[in-house]
Amino acid sequence: MTYLIFSDIHGNLPAFEAVLHHESNVEGYINLGDVVNYGPWSNECVQIIDSLHNCYNIIGNHETYFKSGICDVENQLVQSFFNQTFKSFKENSKIKKYETSINLEGFELVHTLNQKEYIFRDSQIEVHKNTMLGHSHQQYLRYFGDKLLLNPGSIGQNRKFINLSNYALWNIDTGEIQLKMKKYNIDHLLDKMREEDYPKECLAYYNNKKRY
Repeated sequence: MTYLIFSDIHGNLPAFEAVLHHESNVEGYINLGDVVNYGPWSNECVQIIDSLHNCYNIIGNHETYFKSGICDVENQLVQSFFNQTFKSFKENSKIKKYETSINLEGFELVHTLNQKEYIFRDSQIEVHKNTMLGHSHQQYLRYFGDKLLLNPGSIGQNRKFINLSNYALWNIDTGEIQLKMKKYNIDHLLDKMREEDYPKECLAYYNNKKRY
């Protein structure tokens, strides 16, 4: 049985659909959180996840912001995105079902460690259990003795190449984990953001990123 592991879609429907189409033969899904905010399709991405068979859902910090209606991040760009996307969000009943952590086949699934900490491939940390997490938008598979730490990277907001989605495949029968990537058309995202009158600083954030 193979799981598609993904995180940090951030309302980017074209990126998410490209990955789902490319990996259409999996038997299950692991969503590590931050489905919403930034991109203009938070509702649609949540709806698709709700329709997936055998899908485990972890709540991210952006789902928490949407549930409460308050984004406590001081960064003004993050506030601009939140103010743009939250006003049209209608799927609170679905994200309320997302869980803080799930134990699955010897792994703990979480959005991140220590609530909001960003864990990168070079972060100095201790890991005492096999763990899958997101949040940092950075793809890696790290070994701590006999324990694994997996971050599949970001589907919708790759911070190095904005038009590249990162994710992972996990065969639970063999234990093999593959780190994967899929290019998508970022212009569809930018066109939709312009159509919905996103603030200039939000458009610039995506438009000025490098492309793969």
